[in-house]
Amino acid sequence: MAINAPRGWLITYDITDPKRLVRLHRFLVRRATPVQYSVFHFEGSAALMGRLMADIEELIDPDHDDVRGYQLPEHLGLDTLGRGGSPGDVLLLSPASPGLQQLLQAAGRKRA
Repeated sequence: MAINAPRGWLITYDITDPKRLVRLHRFLVRRATPVQYSVFHFEGSAALMGRLMADIEELIDPDHDDVRGYQLPEHLGLDTLGRGGSPGDVLLLSPASPGLQQLLQAAGRKRA
């Protein structure tokens, strides 16, 4: 896969301060798709993901907070437990993340 090819990424966070938590959540809602609370799907190249993480670093306290970005494999395997649930109904199709719809459905979202 080319370095500038779009990829699917899962971004997760654990933020200790309520103000930083709200700031980071608002920031990510504008740039990525919420999958669950504190879990987002981002689509972009490795370079774009690197820039996004650099921007996130400015919003958090690295000594107390934890933000992680995981590149999603092309063939996503998924196991879930519990009721799931995520606000809103959405149908997203992605050539970079063919498993995105499966991920959203497991999080409680339904097809539109």
